[in-house]
Amino acid sequence: MFTLTHKDHFARAGLLNLAHGLVETPIFMPVGTYGTVKAVSPTQLDHLGAQIILGNTFHLWQRPDMEVIKLAGGLHPFENWHKPILTDSGGFQVWSLAENRKLQEEGVWFKSPYNGSKRFLSPEISIQVQTDLNSDIVMQLDECLPYSENQKMVTWSRAESSMQMSYRWAIRSQTEFIQLNNKNALFAIVQGGMFSDLREQSIALLTPQNFAGYAIG
Repeated sequence: MFTLTHKDHFARAGLLNLAHGLVETPIFMPVGTYGTVKAVSPTQLDHLGAQIILGNTFHLWQRPDMEVIKLAGGLHPFENWHKPILTDSGGFQVWSLAENRKLQEEGVWFKSPYNGSKRFLSPEISIQVQTDLNSDIVMQLDECLPYSENQKMVTWSRAESSMQMSYRWAIRSQTEFIQLNNKNALFAIVQGGMFSDLREQSIALLTPQNFAGYAIG
């Protein structure tokens, strides 16, 4: 639940009520990709005033793998952090590991950066992993477009096709989230590359679906 506390023109402040506590927005969210914020202990993070941290679904799924984290009882006890956690869906790796992945409607085949094995990530698998992680904020799987491809700008038609697929993946993510009876918050992701009209279309498609929140991809 989000409660608006202050507004000043287009700026706003509020309280985000999540399963593991309150988050005051706007907020700086430290990145703990592999289940830890580098060189900073959970106690130090707490003393610094951190209210939410980020984990990465793709990398945690790869290493240490989900069986280890499930045995720990989820990501919170695994990393000894008892405040909210947001997990990225793996969509960023669609871009960052572009040379080692194959993208299709069903999902993404990755060549593991750790051992070279082939791993398949779909919207459904991403939601299953994030449910096992028990993330307070779960992100839909999306395609994160590059700014350019082969030294050329991504075309409008390429961005439009990508945005539409990310929307379809949002619906599949939501369906799996509901089927798993996940009690946390699922956020959709606005896409459309560098084209403002496509971003407006993405917003128009996503907002009627009643997601808990909307991220700007």
